[in-house]
Amino acid sequence: MILLDTTVLVYAAGRDHPLRDPCRRLLEAHARRAIVCTTTVEVVQEFTHVYGRGHTRPIAAAVARQYQIAFDLLSTAPGDLVRGLDLYEAHEGLGAFDAILAAVAMNQGLEALISADRAYGAVPGLRWLDPGAAVTRLS
Repeated sequence: MILLDTTVLVYAAGRDHPLRDPCRRLLEAHARRAIVCTTTVEVVQEFTHVYGRGHTRPIAAAVARQYQIAFDLLSTAPGDLVRGLDLYEAHEGLGAFDAILAAVAMNQGLEALISADRAYGAVPGLRWLDPGAAVTRLS
């Protein structure tokens, strides 16, 4: 199973950007069951916040609900916070949210975490894939 970061959801739903089509292809591959992806409630919440900056609240909530339906959402556990805070301290490039998401991927033994955020690449033990490269490797 592959964990998707907020960046994948934002680019897939967003306007023209070099990562829009690769992110859409990832979601399409998941929809046709060529790959199995998941994400967390927190990622969908962050997507809603970011997407809502450029869209009305009803539109942002509607797209977020589509993501909620598309994935079996993972739960974040206290152990994810513990490991995430350790990752946050150890890796200057990781924000707190990203460190905890990396911990979720690692603690749950997921195959990879896909994100446009390259800071994940510095985390030992985490298989990070850029969305553009992931489309070619996984679908």
